Amino acid sequence: MTHIRKIMLEELERRNYSQSTVRAYVSTITDVARYFRRPPDQLGPKNIREYQAYLFRERKLDANTVNQRTGALRFFFNTTLKKTWPMAETPYPRKVFRLPKVLSQAEVAHLIDSAATIFDRTIVMTLYATGMRRAELAALKIGDVDSERMVIHVRGGKGRKDRDVMLSPKLLEQLRQHWRALKRKSNEWLFPGNRWQTANRPITTNVVWRPCKETAQRAGLGPDIHPHTLRHCFATHLLEAGADLRTIQILLGHQDLEETTIYLHLSKLHRSFGNRIEVGGYPGSVCR
Repeated sequence: MTHIRKIMLEELERRNYSQSTVRAYVSTITDVARYFRRPPDQLGPKNIREYQAYLFRERKLDANTVNQRTGALRFFFNTTLKKTWPMAETPYPRKVFRLPKVLSQAEVAHLIDSAATIFDRTIVMTLYATGMRRAELAALKIGDVDSERMVIHVRGGKGRKDRDVMLSPKLLEQLRQHWRALKRKSNEWLFPGNRWQTANRPITTNVVWRPCKETAQRAGLGPDIHPHTLRHCFATHLLEAGADLRTIQILLGHQDLEETTIYLHLSKLHRSFGNRIEVGGYPGSVCR
């Protein structure tokens, strides 16, 4: 580990940044050094302008992705190296607002039914029935499932915040079926890692992607279904079932209510196209 990398990691740890943010920031600095074929501490504002343009022009990255990389660069130069220059030299690109894709409840039911294995079905059901982020699901422990109160405890979610999410009887039974199917029972993790699910560590966030992508293909729902799609479905269907925005904000773990208001538009959009499916309770009788 280089001296500069060590300092950057220490600065990130001092600020209690999440592991996903740490990985993204370190990856960005590695990428910019590789692009210029020079140590990153030898670069300046002119290089950063060139790199930003390269990300858009040649890499064709989304503006929101470039925004994250810009944040990593600002942190590296301003906080790690203590270099200062006008913020205008490294502007954040204008964000692009796109409505996320949301499946109907019938499509979600078809998606779940198309799962090839118990593991895949459990991952898809848990994402939809709880609205968890993929990192939160991957880190679930056995003790986080509270069958007496019918909630799942999410520990250290985004922003290092804990919260409880709903646990339906149908999801509880699916989790138990998943547990019974494990070849080796972990003493800690609900979803043990490695291809045989026998490791003394949890699955990675990349593992959560696979069931969503493969099951969506089997269901004929297209290639753009991912874990966050099911989170959007959870929130939208919950709103359409009559839940208020504040409740949805708490369940999703949003820091700002403004983040949650996007589902107002998605819900109205669904109603305007006649796609609303009446449900009693919460998203979908699919996972009740």
